[in-house]
Parts: sequence; C-alpha cells; structure tokens
Amino acid sequence: MKAAVLYKLREPLVVEEIDIPKLKEGQVLVKLAYSGVCRSQLMEVRGKRGDDRFLPHLLGHEGSGIVVETGPGVKKVRKGDRVVLGWIKGTGMDVPGCTYRRGDAVINSGGVTTFSEYSVVSENRCVQLPDFIPMDVAVLFGCAVPTGAGIVINQVSPVEGSSVAIFGLGGIGMSALMAVKLFRCGIVIAVDMDDRKLSLAESFSATHVINTGKENPLERIMAITGGKGLDYAVDASGSVTMIETAFASVRKNGGLCVFASHPEQGEKIQLDPHELISGKRIEGSWGGACRPDSDIPKFSALYKNGDFPLEKLLDKRYPLEKINNALDDLEKGKIIRALIEIDKGIK
Repeated sequence: MKAAVLYKLREPLVVEEIDIPKLKEGQVLVKLAYSGVCRSQLMEVRGKRGDDRFLPHLLGHEGSGIVVETGPGVKKVRKGDRVVLGWIKGTGMDVPGCTYRRGDAVINSGGVTTFSEYSVVSENRCVQLPDFIPMDVAVLFGCAVPTGAGIVINQVSPVEGSSVAIFGLGGIGMSALMAVKLFRCGIVIAVDMDDRKLSLAESFSATHVINTGKENPLERIMAITGGKGLDYAVDASGSVTMIETAFASVRKNGGLCVFASHPEQGEKIQLDPHELISGKRIEGSWGGACRPDSDIPKFSALYKNGDFPLEKLLDKRYPLEKINNALDDLEKGKIIRALIEIDKGIK
C-alpha cells in the first residue's frame, strides 16, 4: 500500500509503498476513503512535541473507510462495515500498534493511523458509521467533533442564557461553536485572527466576533459582558497566550475555562493564584470526555437534523501525495480542516 511515513522530525513526510502485515488478535484492516489532518500531526512532524523514539512511523488519527478484514477475536465490526477511525478509545479490544515493513526497514504505528491507503487499527478505535453520513464528513467524527462538541456537551453544558467564548476556530473550535447553539446561550463570542473563519462563525451561533490581530480580546470580552467576564470559555487555539487569555476572561465565583490545545512542548501557562481562589476554574479536555460508541451516533443525529453543518468545515482537499502541502497550509492558518482524499470512490 501507499503510505506517508515520518522518518525524521522537521522534514517532509515520505509517500512510498510499504507492506501490509498479517492481522493479529484484536486488529482490523480498513481501506481508507478519507483522512483528516489536525494540529496534533503538525506538531509531531515539526518536532514540537519533543523527541520521537518511534521513528520511522505512520501518522493520522481521524479517518473513514470500509472494513476489509478482521483479526482473531474481533466482534465489534466485520468485513464490509463502514467505519469511523479515531484516537479516542471506545469499546472492543485495545491492542498495541501495528508494525509495517519496507524491505528490511520496520515502520511503526499506533493504535490507529490514517495517512495511508489501508490501515491496521485496534478494534477499539473503530466505530460503525451510519449510512446517512458521507465518507468525507465522517472524518470529522474521528477527532474534531468528539473533542469540540464533546467539550461543550459533556464538560461545559452551558446554562441557557449564559455567556461563552470559543478561542481558535479550527475543526475543534468550530465543532464547539456548533454545539453551543444547542444550549441557547445569550452571548456567544468567536475569537480568532482570520476574518474568513470569523465570518463562518457568525453563520453558526456567534453573536460577537473578535479578531485578535486587530483588537485586544480580553478588553473586548469585558466590554461585551459589562465587566463581569464570561460564564464559560473554550480554548482550541494551541496558544499558551490564548489559554491564559481565555482563563482571564471568565468571571470570578464560578467561571469555567476548558482547553484542548496543543502548545509546543516545554511551554507553560501562567495563572494568577488569586484568580483561582476567587472561584475561577480551569481544566483540560481529553477528547471532549467523549465515549465514541455512544456519542458518535448522537453527533450523527445532530448532523442529520441540520444542527451540525459539518460540510462547511471541509474547505480544502488534497491527494495523499500532497499531504505535506496540507500540513503547510494548516500551519499557515489557511484552512479549517484539511481533508486527504485517499479513495473517494468508497461510499
């Protein structure tokens, strides 16, 4: 099969032919239709997550495809099933990552990888895909939607009429913004430095938008909230500065900041302890506290009902051979969610 391999940090991925191994217990072979590209993979390739002892290896943790074969003991899916692949563990066997070969070279992978024509994945990284979800949209159910919408639905659960801001309008931030609309909040603020993304945010649920390149977000939020601060802030920017700003923007005595960012390794957030003892709260999010097997069907229903117009997030598509271009465009902030077309003939 053809796959994109990371051999050295801070160098382009190498797209080449590698061998598909025989399945072991708990493994599933999936023929991929599409893969997403998110900030996590960008950070890995650029060497911003520290030393990488698994090189060379495959990447990608959100995708869609069809089951080709199942290994011993697999009961959750079977040949011919349409599936979503994601990094968040669901039900089923949790088995170690697969190893591939190119000649004498061993190429590692984790429990799920998606930058390839086929992927051997752990059973618990597969979720059956409803027939009404297109394969391209399905990619977003592997990471962006569970994390972004999951933060809002599973962790924040805003009170009707409350105030909330979303910092960073990539796939996770936009998914969070869609979910906020379900709770009928009174003030919904979208924060980013890209006017195109801010315009899209207004078409979802944002009552106010703030371009961080043109105005001070904290000052503007305090003006909008009458100096009180927000009830809730969700950060998906990947910036330490924005995490700190999001925390500073929530109100004393109960304000909550939740972040799902990937700052560069070694960077630290700095918080004023007095803000914490004043009743502000901050917490991180591990995949939006999502349970894929029960939450993905719920998110799928919201898509079917028109509440989650996810097609609007898929703004640019690339063949597998151009995956380095997708990473470059993501790094430059040109796209919301890169979509890698691997086999668009799979329906």
